[in-house]
Amino acid sequence: MTAALSAHELIARHRSTLDQALEAIRTRAYWSPHPEHPKAYGENGSLDAAAGKAAFDALLGSRLDLGQPGTDDWVGGETSPYGVDLGVTYPHADLDVLLPAMKAGQRAWRDAGAEQRAVVCLEILGRISDRTHEFAHAVMHTSGQAFMMAFQAGGPHAQDRGLEAVAYAYVEQVRTPDNAEWTKPQGKRDPLAMNKQFTPVPRGIALMIGCNTFPTWNGYPGLFASLATGNAVLVKPHPRAVLPLALTVQVAREVLAEAGFDPNLVALAAERPGEGIAKTLALRPEIRIIDYTGSTEFGDWLEANARQAQVYTEKAGVNTVVVHSTSDYKGMLSNLAFSLSLYSGQMCTTPQNLLVPREGISTEQGPKSYDEVVADLAKSVDGLLGDDARANALLGAIVNPDVKARLEAASGLGEVALASREITNPDFPGAVVRTPVIVKLDGAKPDDEAAYMSECFGPVSFAVAVDSAEDAAELLRRTVREKGAMTVGAYTTDPEVEQAVQEVCLEEAAQLSLNLTGGVYVNQTAAFSDFHGSGGNPAASAALCDGAFVANRFRVVEVRRDA
Repeated sequence: MTAALSAHELIARHRSTLDQALEAIRTRAYWSPHPEHPKAYGENGSLDAAAGKAAFDALLGSRLDLGQPGTDDWVGGETSPYGVDLGVTYPHADLDVLLPAMKAGQRAWRDAGAEQRAVVCLEILGRISDRTHEFAHAVMHTSGQAFMMAFQAGGPHAQDRGLEAVAYAYVEQVRTPDNAEWTKPQGKRDPLAMNKQFTPVPRGIALMIGCNTFPTWNGYPGLFASLATGNAVLVKPHPRAVLPLALTVQVAREVLAEAGFDPNLVALAAERPGEGIAKTLALRPEIRIIDYTGSTEFGDWLEANARQAQVYTEKAGVNTVVVHSTSDYKGMLSNLAFSLSLYSGQMCTTPQNLLVPREGISTEQGPKSYDEVVADLAKSVDGLLGDDARANALLGAIVNPDVKARLEAASGLGEVALASREITNPDFPGAVVRTPVIVKLDGAKPDDEAAYMSECFGPVSFAVAVDSAEDAAELLRRTVREKGAMTVGAYTTDPEVEQAVQEVCLEEAAQLSLNLTGGVYVNQTAAFSDFHGSGGNPAASAALCDGAFVANRFRVVEVRRDA
């Protein structure tokens, strides 16, 4: 295969970016090569806002032919949470044809080495970045995110997470040298001498099972971690969110071919309505790595049944915030209100349980009772979302009927402190937009426990009254241990309470945010600096991103010879 992009050209183009990424994961300081502001695009080949929207509009009603082998049908059926029928169709694969074709290209990809694989991945990410405006509309109309969130989280933030995975993959692969000269003294006899060669070899074909809410942000780490470590990657999107990942596969195949590699190293597995091919794929012997984001039930099934594969899951948890005391009451309420409202709570990191002492909390404004704290938080959410235009920009749309059903059922679980209300989106009358609900529960009542100890994904939170800070810490411990948590938050001015909560999080392996009152929120994490999940509690078996996330996607094979 003739390469239009030479290894030398790609290294010259991307090595400095790779080096900066390596430095960023070492220092954990802020860095990103992908602009967050929409106006930063439109030069050097990137699409501006108008061109990106036009490119997305041109996709509607089209057939996205990826040139994959084994295509036996064309499938589709995505409808935007904003009420738009996308009408895009995708190739449906005969797996007995596609999987062998994917495997055929792995030898050349393996032999290319860690650096060349890394810069090819960076070229893929660079071309995706150039199309960020187009991808933003694709993410918006499959996930229900508001445009600006879809632009940032689905674009530069997702690209950052992909690059972060490439950087970690590179570090782990070059930890062992390619070659070593080994000499062992033998006293008066000639020394023993050997030449040793070490090669990172891929496990096989990786299966990336995409999610509905964050198809690129949650999908790119696994995709690029597997590809950068030499594996072919089969992308199985959520049936409601195919388009962003199909476009990703399209770009990856183009770059691989131009760089002289088999484009079938990356392929798409779209499915017919109701076909449910994830289980079938997960048990195929060719599949040696699985990345999955979604429900606990299916994540547990994968971990128990896909025994031939290395399985990385991000499932679900019950995220908790301990509210004990604060020196910035207004800032605390504002921060929590935003965290509960962003994307209608449809984030795996959104707080669900707010543990508040029943005797109240201390603040710089004086003591506040449990009822006052909950009422003031409800007012803060109402104030944040009081203007419908601003509310639409923060909430986005309810992604699927299951979330809407859970929201509507939540009011029957306890005393409603903040009722959900319906909002009309004038640009998209078909969108289902709802504000969050806050329900008051009692941590001492067994009847309430079933509600707050179960995940209720969506714009639902529970203000749980507890007897003391000690009880809050113990309930937090039990929640993380039994149900898992992607995030934990705490507000306290008491060093002993802070230490107790921190100790729980260290022992139960949960990521903790303390006393957030400004522009950083418990449900947001930054690539190259923050770890998303820990892999140490039931919410996830992996962290995005650390060495453990990439190191077991390849093994090192040694060939040794007498010198």
